[in-house]
Amino acid sequence: MRNLLMGIDLGTGGCKITAIDKSGNLVGEASEEYPTSHPKPGWAEQNPADWHKAMCKALRQLLKNIKPSDIAAISLDGSTHNAVLLDKNFNVLRPVIMWTDQRSREEAAWLEENHGERISKIAYQRPTPTWTLPQMLWIKNNEPEVLRKTANILFVKDYIRFLLTGEMCTDYIEAQGTLFHDIPKREWSEELCGLGGVPFNALPRLVKPTEIVGKITALAAGDTGLSKGTPVVCGCSDSAVEDYAAGAIEPGQCIVKLATAGNVNIMTSDPHPHPRTLTYSHVMPGMWYTVSATNSAASCLRWFRDNFCDEMDLAAKEAGVNVYQLMEESALSSSPGANGIFFHPYLQGERSPYWDPDLRGSFIGVSMANKKSDFIRSVMEGVAFSLRDCRRTIDNMGLEIREIRLIGGGSKSKLWSQIICDVFNRPVVLPGNSDASFGSALLAGVGTGIFQDEHAAVKQCVKTAGSLQPSPENADLYDGLFKKYLQLHDALAPMYGVKGN
Repeated sequence: MRNLLMGIDLGTGGCKITAIDKSGNLVGEASEEYPTSHPKPGWAEQNPADWHKAMCKALRQLLKNIKPSDIAAISLDGSTHNAVLLDKNFNVLRPVIMWTDQRSREEAAWLEENHGERISKIAYQRPTPTWTLPQMLWIKNNEPEVLRKTANILFVKDYIRFLLTGEMCTDYIEAQGTLFHDIPKREWSEELCGLGGVPFNALPRLVKPTEIVGKITALAAGDTGLSKGTPVVCGCSDSAVEDYAAGAIEPGQCIVKLATAGNVNIMTSDPHPHPRTLTYSHVMPGMWYTVSATNSAASCLRWFRDNFCDEMDLAAKEAGVNVYQLMEESALSSSPGANGIFFHPYLQGERSPYWDPDLRGSFIGVSMANKKSDFIRSVMEGVAFSLRDCRRTIDNMGLEIREIRLIGGGSKSKLWSQIICDVFNRPVVLPGNSDASFGSALLAGVGTGIFQDEHAAVKQCVKTAGSLQPSPENADLYDGLFKKYLQLHDALAPMYGVKGN
């Protein structure tokens, strides 16, 4: 019997696949990383072939223990803002410019100066390099031959779903991440497309996140091991489906996300567009959420691992454990405050609350007394401070936070989770399974009628794994350190825009 639901998450750092039963119990999961290239400072690109390769490898691993014929439906999610440009024969024309990429700063500044108010009125956002519209304007200005050949535009999950089903579409939440979308009318905007030279007819049709949009083709079945004819539900952006998976479905619930990027998302009953935040529809019909986001969060620890932890990585492989486990054990030997080291996690410029592509990462306060353990802990604390910095915007908007739920790969670290709790000085709920792939699996069930609606799926399947309470002593310490963190940012920020840096 087809009694399992599958969610496929194509995040910024890799593909995660989750299979659950109709009660939300985890049946199987698998994941594979894929690379991001940085051909120039501030640039970030990915090859869509790497997404497909990682997904197929993860599926083959997962399907060793699950019968493909048991899967009732599949849904996908992915990182947003990232346009896959295809020619008339559906060939990829260039590497995908990722949402962390900062190359379109001049285009974003031009759009803001000349059309900012109009864009904000239609799309609820201000133009910055994160959005697809400035990225496309950069392509128009620098690679016009690519734009001339562009006949189809898809986005991360939609491109992979096209390979699975042969159908081209996207959902309205994903569309909101482009700045081509008229949010009040819930349709593509010819006016906004014209600002970036985007061929209007190349954009895919718009559907609901829970709509069945195709079935696994024979070709895709051969590539993946999935059963031909398995229904595929559209899905939506990873951020939206993560909030949903974590059970944040009521106004005032707040998601703190500790993943490749970091988010502070507040659920609302109405949209609250703001120059320093992102505004999106929620998976729950009629609801919205406001996003204050930092570009680099758990990716900072991955960057530190890749560049400074070769010995730990080797030791982890010899011991048969995850290298992050050894990194956490090392950080535990440091003390709160990382023995005087401050870390600013601006490895890819920064979004909230500064929206400054010139910002760069820094370690400040280093002395001969410091050890690697202090650096690792400072990375964890610096990311937590950056997330608290994001929260300042939410507070300044007057949006009340009733409850905080912590999600993301970084939340699997007990130490890092407690640091977040102490820095925010608020109790933190830990959802039982908040992976985007879990949320996509729920959408697969909603779309195929296994669950009555979006609310019923959450009530039936979402559980909590526990909660954390802040340490009063550490919270007081971090409150003072956060003020110094901000002072250091203010002192350093003017230096990064200097030519040659």
